Amino acid sequence: QVQLVESGGGLVQAGSSLRLSCAASGRTFSNYAMGWFRQAPGNEREFVAAINWSGGRTSYADSVKGRFIISRDNTKNTVYLQMNSLKPEDTAVYYCAAVSKNILDSRWTLYDYWGQGTQVTVSS
Repeated sequence: QVQLVESGGGLVQAGSSLRLSCAASGRTFSNYAMGWFRQAPGNEREFVAAINWSGGRTSYADSVKGRFIISRDNTKNTVYLQMNSLKPEDTAVYYCAAVSKNILDSRWTLYDYWGQGTQVTVSS
């Protein structure tokens, strides 16, 4: 089992930045690729970004490319999502997820473990 706990969400104005963190515990963190997803009310869960085991490869949704940066620190068992130039349409609950494969994948159904989510609200 892997336990994931997100933090760092909040209410910000458009154009601002936030950094989300996801702390993992349980099994060896570096054996899991990590992803960030988000879900707004009435919408389906949406891929945001993914990072492989070592952090050497990343993938982003087109909607966040150039604004968001995913990274990880395997010594701290933590994955981060730096969100810059936030827009009102970024408003959602953000979830981190772990998959026990060294992949970059946008399909949320492939991920094995999920955090409880953290709310991000961007006002215009």
